[in-house]
Amino acid sequence: MAEQHTPRSLIVTLYGAYGRERPGPFPVAELIRLLAALGVDAPSVRSSVSRLKRRGLLVAERTAEGAAGYALSADARQLLDDGDRRIFARTSPELSEGWVLAVFSVPESERHKRHLLRSRLSRLGFGSAAPGVWIAPARLYEEARHTLRRLQLDPYVELFRGEHLGFAPTEEAAGRWWDLTAIAKQHEQFLDLHEPVLRAWEAREDTPPEEAYRDYLTALDSWRRLPYADPGLPEALLPRGWPGGRSAEVFARLHGRLRDAGAGFVDAP
Repeated sequence: MAEQHTPRSLIVTLYGAYGRERPGPFPVAELIRLLAALGVDAPSVRSSVSRLKRRGLLVAERTAEGAAGYALSADARQLLDDGDRRIFARTSPELSEGWVLAVFSVPESERHKRHLLRSRLSRLGFGSAAPGVWIAPARLYEEARHTLRRLQLDPYVELFRGEHLGFAPTEEAAGRWWDLTAIAKQHEQFLDLHEPVLRAWEAREDTPPEEAYRDYLTALDSWRRLPYADPGLPEALLPRGWPGGRSAEVFARLHGRLRDAGAGFVDAP
């Protein structure tokens, strides 16, 4: 099964994995070198960086040596910091804080923002409880608040925290709020692609930096979308045989084995 990794997504993943610890920006030449190891050519890197700059995620900045480079914007750092809490979470999900509800109303004259709201809430892991009413575990509140404000969608939304009181059992309702079959398929696709990679690494003793970097970046680029598609429901609300725990374990073991070794390739002179 082929896996698609866009240059723009790989650049965001690279900055998330290794860019925040750097004392300065990534020089453009360095971005080209690092993306070339993943099969991305220089023109694609340059055009993708330009798009990320226009979106306000990267800012042009000179290195200490005066070379052209790009650093993360403040919004991008907030986005990545929010993402860390999901991408690298190892605790079992629970609903001790209840649910967060996003209730929105958009004037007909601005209906394009209605689509944007639905799209963003879905990408944050919210499920649709009713027209204009979206639901997620309450632990996602802060990130939802940051995201809606960053996109200037907060004037159209009210956020509430509460508990589900029926009428249907919560596990039945959750099956309507989210397409759990589709989410499970995404976990299974991740496992199909990256569990064999983990087994291969665990069968060897060496960890060459460039190979580690390449396998880690592609695994992270695949994985970082999953904790957004999957709201992280407790086991009691999930179908039997849910693959999410297994895919999280595979990613965690790849992260532990490859991330620091890959840094050796990123930081190579």
